[in-house]
Amino acid sequence: MLIDSHCHLNYLDDPRSALERAREAGIATCLCISVDEAGFPQVLALAEEHPDVWATAGVHPDAAAGNLDWIEGWLGHERVVAVGETGLDYLHAEDSGARQRQRQAFDLQLDLAQRHDLPVVVHTRGAEADTLDALKNYPGVRGVLHCFTESWQMAEEALDLGFHISMSGIVTFKNAENVREVACQIPLERLLVETDAPWLAPVPRRGKTNEPGYVAHTARFLAGLRGCAVDDLARATTQNFRHLFRCGALPSDASSAA
Repeated sequence: MLIDSHCHLNYLDDPRSALERAREAGIATCLCISVDEAGFPQVLALAEEHPDVWATAGVHPDAAAGNLDWIEGWLGHERVVAVGETGLDYLHAEDSGARQRQRQAFDLQLDLAQRHDLPVVVHTRGAEADTLDALKNYPGVRGVLHCFTESWQMAEEALDLGFHISMSGIVTFKNAENVREVACQIPLERLLVETDAPWLAPVPRRGKTNEPGYVAHTARFLAGLRGCAVDDLARATTQNFRHLFRCGALPSDASSAA
């Protein structure tokens, strides 16, 4: 059993077929991630339609200039289990105004996570110091740094703050040695796996449209990298997901256990 802890099903041409293939591949649950107000209704509809899909509510840093007022109204919905994805991405935000808007949107969503006792899904790229500073301003907020590609120093500080780290298909890429170095050091009890579908398909599916079922390739690669059994990694990352996002066991879990 594996869980895709971060995907964007609403961007797939046929999410229902992708979910069927994921189930056949042994993927028990998917977390469908919100990035803006316009896409949220599709995210929520998929979670309401499929009992093995959960949703988040939040605004990606690239959409930080948009409306954020809508987020809080959905945080009590039974299928919404986290705030985000939010965070900081300075790769294309070169002017101070854009970065300031990202920081304001990040702070607002961290505050929502704190007040509603929900985890936060954090996107961070090229903004290590500012991301960590923001997280330190909200002690007790739990969450995950998703699709992690930054330094071990940042990962270590985030782990000290109680955060999880999620590995995507990037870890399988030939030129991602730095990501593999980090992946080997993350404590198993803080590790998650994801696709970030429809992007970043892992080897041997690199170059294709990513989908939740491909998280199995990433999990197998990670297990080999870390020198552990795939079943052990799957069991640990599933438990980590359930603990962090407080998603109850599905009926299929109970039947398989019986």
